[in-house]
Amino acid sequence: MAKVSIIIPIYNVEKYLRQCLDSVVNQTLKDIEIICVNDGSKDSSLAIIEEYAAKDERVRIIDKPNSGYGNSMNCGFDMATGEYIGIIESDDYADPDMFEKLYKCAKDNDLDVAKAGFYYYYSIPKEVSTPEPIATPRMCKRVFCPTELDTLDKVTSFFNIKPTIWSAIYRRDFIRENGIRFNETPGASYQDLGFTFKVWATAKRVKLLHECFVHYRQDNEASSINSPGKVYCVYDEYCEIDRFLASHTEAGDMLRRVKARLKYDSYIWNYERLGDELREEWIKFASEDLGREMTGGYMVKDNFPEYKWEDLELIISDPDAYHARRKAEADGVVLSDGTVKREGIFRKIARLIKKFFRTWRERGFGYAIRRVIGKLQGRHER
Repeated sequence: MAKVSIIIPIYNVEKYLRQCLDSVVNQTLKDIEIICVNDGSKDSSLAIIEEYAAKDERVRIIDKPNSGYGNSMNCGFDMATGEYIGIIESDDYADPDMFEKLYKCAKDNDLDVAKAGFYYYYSIPKEVSTPEPIATPRMCKRVFCPTELDTLDKVTSFFNIKPTIWSAIYRRDFIRENGIRFNETPGASYQDLGFTFKVWATAKRVKLLHECFVHYRQDNEASSINSPGKVYCVYDEYCEIDRFLASHTEAGDMLRRVKARLKYDSYIWNYERLGDELREEWIKFASEDLGREMTGGYMVKDNFPEYKWEDLELIISDPDAYHARRKAEADGVVLSDGTVKREGIFRKIARLIKKFFRTWRERGFGYAIRRVIGKLQGRHER
């Protein structure tokens, strides 16, 4: 049995694939298996992984017709024989000691999951990797059970850690015993949302590492995060989460309240990534779905910052008004007493400062600074 099985889902990524594979075959942890899942690539991706497999017996290949990211991941997980399972996306790459450090942490602490930070990676116009730790050094000193934190707010915050499924390793038996699978929707359609929720909902021992290992590419135009389509894929993931919760009756109302808050955040993220016409369509759909969560009693005011709760109420009661306000803000104007006024430079600066301090209160000073830098660099992130 290998110590770690590393799954690499592959689809038409010949431009970046060698950098990814080199980073995996050259890991300082040698006792690994590398499962390359070719999802019907039409470029030279299959030939590249066959080349690596011929040189390194640890490389195993699944070659199948195109069936989407979720199916590729499930196939890779099914083939995995390692004690732990890791994931590397084929347009990203990993530091050489990633899996050695994650595996040591997992074994030393008898973990279900060990999860680290990552780097935002740009290769154009020059190579830049900006570290993005997912937790404070203080958080990284202890082992968590995500569902047993002492307040709903703390549980929600933990579940709201970025769903970077490829910056972690997962105990294989834990994944299988809890029936954790990817949603097999077409394409690469944000299946990390459902997978991450299931992991946090069932894991008993989790540790976060302050270090960063994976270089998460931001300039792959083919990446799903850069796609304006797939408007309702986020909704599909929450339907899958509902199915999972229904089959795990021990989850209780607490996790449904966490899910409702995460759904709001995901829906706003989805709204912000879309073009204006699709935004208007999406926010009307979101209004109805979030309204159902409110009626069901799962939207809890104490689990929202005040400004988000106010936005939620407006979205449910008048999605057109919410969209008009957001469009006005994007156009550089603000609504005041039913009128539209041009936003001056001082008002704009004041609004940005207010948003900065709000983020600081919720996520910490370091995160707020990185968020500002990310906005200046044009990042579009969840």
